[in-house]
Amino acid sequence: MPVYNPGGEVVDQIELSQDVFGVPFSDAVVHQAMVRQLANRRQGTASTKERGEVKGSTRKLYAQKHTGRARRGNIKSPLLRGGGVVFGPKPRNYRQSMPKKMRRLALKCMLSAKVREGNMKLVQELSFERPRTREMANVLSSLGSDRSTLVVTAHSMPEVVKSAANLPGVKVVPSALINVLDLLSYEVLIATVPAVRNIEEIWGR
Repeated sequence: MPVYNPGGEVVDQIELSQDVFGVPFSDAVVHQAMVRQLANRRQGTASTKERGEVKGSTRKLYAQKHTGRARRGNIKSPLLRGGGVVFGPKPRNYRQSMPKKMRRLALKCMLSAKVREGNMKLVQELSFERPRTREMANVLSSLGSDRSTLVVTAHSMPEVVKSAANLPGVKVVPSALINVLDLLSYEVLIATVPAVRNIEEIWGR
């Protein structure tokens, strides 16, 4: 693949590992990985009270017959305002498990898809002396990225993260934290050469 400098000029060519960037796409594995990641970030703290848990009197509101009104029990009835909730949510754990090999395969499938579709671009290195949104915007423009973009660096780089913070549809992550959901959420993947080598080392065979 061609390697660009921050100005958008091709300065080198590198080979990518087939073990990571040449894997056939699997819809089922990628879908399962996405559902698992979405489920695992749910807190599961939503809670409501049933009629037996609502605080209030258990006195029957009025006589069963001869009032011309509905048959009414106590004030905690789900039919009344302030009463219990029928089949409401309770705290629960939404966490899902997935075999390690399947998780790795899903990530490889997404990285390979980005390469096949031409939505992955490599850049020599990204480094700013201080956070500058304009410089980051110029780099993305030079690389021809006018869609949602995921920028992957070799390690955590606060200057790059802050430079992209105010750009809509742009996210910066270190190579060790790349995941299926981010790859699905952003159309274009821009990675530095050191980041690509880290990805090959972590997720390769």
